[in-house]
Amino acid sequence: MCLLLVHAVAHAQVPIEPSAAPAPAASVPAPGAAFVLDVDAPNDVKQLLERHLELQRYRELTDLSDDELERLLDTARVDAQKLIATLGYFAPAITIVSTPSSDMATPRRVSIQVNPGEPVQVNQVLLRFSGPITTDPQAAAQRRLIEDSWSLPVGNRFTQSRWDAAKQLALRQLTSERYPTGSIETTLADIDPQTQHARLEITLASGPAYHLGALEISGLSHFDETLVHRLARIPGGVAYDQKLLIEAQQRLTGSGFFDSAFVSVDTTSDPANAKILVTLREAKLQKIVLGVGFSTDGGARLSAEHLHNLVPGLGWRAASKLSVDRETQSIGASLLAPPNSALWRWNTSVMVVHQNSGSFDINSQRWSAGASQEGTRIDRSYYLQYDRADSATTDEAAAVLAQTLSVNYSFTLRNFDALPFPSSGWAWGAEVGGGSTLGTERDPYARLLTRWHQFFPLGQDGNTPNLRAGRLVIRAQLGAVLAKEDVALPATQLFLTGGDNSVRGYGLREIGTELQGDQVSAGRYMTLGSVEWQRPITYKGLLTDWEGALFVDAGAVADKPSELRAQVGVGAGVRWKSPVGPLQVDLAYGLDVQRFRLHLNVGFVF
Repeated sequence: MCLLLVHAVAHAQVPIEPSAAPAPAASVPAPGAAFVLDVDAPNDVKQLLERHLELQRYRELTDLSDDELERLLDTARVDAQKLIATLGYFAPAITIVSTPSSDMATPRRVSIQVNPGEPVQVNQVLLRFSGPITTDPQAAAQRRLIEDSWSLPVGNRFTQSRWDAAKQLALRQLTSERYPTGSIETTLADIDPQTQHARLEITLASGPAYHLGALEISGLSHFDETLVHRLARIPGGVAYDQKLLIEAQQRLTGSGFFDSAFVSVDTTSDPANAKILVTLREAKLQKIVLGVGFSTDGGARLSAEHLHNLVPGLGWRAASKLSVDRETQSIGASLLAPPNSALWRWNTSVMVVHQNSGSFDINSQRWSAGASQEGTRIDRSYYLQYDRADSATTDEAAAVLAQTLSVNYSFTLRNFDALPFPSSGWAWGAEVGGGSTLGTERDPYARLLTRWHQFFPLGQDGNTPNLRAGRLVIRAQLGAVLAKEDVALPATQLFLTGGDNSVRGYGLREIGTELQGDQVSAGRYMTLGSVEWQRPITYKGLLTDWEGALFVDAGAVADKPSELRAQVGVGAGVRWKSPVGPLQVDLAYGLDVQRFRLHLNVGFVF
């Protein structure tokens, strides 16, 4: 009989509202309060009781009699036992004392003292399957994954939240591949408070295995279904995999053709050839976007952009943009074709720019044409590019107009755990090009730029980074232009560094080849390195959306590798996970220029 009563407590589902506001502090009674509640218990138990104990609801009843209060205290003991059980304590010692008031102006005082005892630990886990998953040899790896990933194994402390989380994780792993209609068939948490042991049982029912069939598309009016098929890229006949549907959904929404996309499998259709439901909301054919921004590099920024998603007679997307800030003024236009079956897209663009480059104002024009492919982890492009700009000024010669024609290839490979707020992973990008100068002298040249960005977690919880431990962030860049020493090249093909996203403590493009009179010009070689320590900021033991950072940046630009001399910036800052991406605020000190500089930046791009 006793064991049955224990089971009833152990299996009780206690409704807890995490978002409920905590009760007012007992030491500051509200005017006219029926009683003041004091809880003496370990911190986790105390917070739970102060937040969710049913007795709290009656504190403001000014007409609550002593007899009614005593009856409430008897109920409160049972309520407290149920709440404490959710934390894994099934044999707590609870003492409740009511102290009458000494006068009419002083409320009664209720004291609850809790000794939770030893927490219950899991000593046995029985994870079972039913349905086709038990006999399908192709599901063996999925069964092993669910079993190996069980998050409440033997030896762990039992709590209601951990038990619920373990069940939900197992169910997600079941329904994410092959078996979208899978469910939890039975569960049991058998608690023995005498030995502080818990025996857990769960049976997962797989339901039938699903294989993906044809797309059923809704919501199209301007674009045709061919575009959707090319972007979705869901192969027919393969086993259901939720990841395939999520990636298809991301490609559709990221294409710019659709404001929203929802991709799901129709579980009411034939499992052997299940329909894929694609629900879309098309983007407007034309839109104008006006922008206002600010950065410490460029100051206030104004922009205006016009976008046409389906140019009549061509079917390509056209975009034109005007942007003006303190350092750069630009106007440009581009055309982008719909993707082919491999997601490659033809494109062409032209841009005219006036910008401050080192100590000089540079006017430039650029035209390019080629093809690009954007993916979840890798972007690639190849293109023909024409550049026309003022050449970099040297000590020996004044700036002249220079032109080049080049063939280029670039790629970016990303392997971050999450975007736009990565905590681990890496990315590598490279640009390789070669061509010739134009004009009376035609001299060959080659250009290389490579960059690396990596997050190193300083702690791990199994295979998952421990966010509280923080991380190291490493950045590196290397650039080189190879050409004869006397060849005049457009300054836009050379290198400068410094600013929010390179060497902090220096202005935008402030680090370059040093000329006479303390002037700076673009150079043929560039190196950059940065080490940053990031650590989350906690409040009352909980993680917040803020992080602190300490960093050291160094960069150098020169016309010869032997002349590279690093300029260093050190500083500290904060990071905020804002709704529009990471907000970075840094105060840096440039050791070579001996001054402080504030840097503001929003977003994470690689």
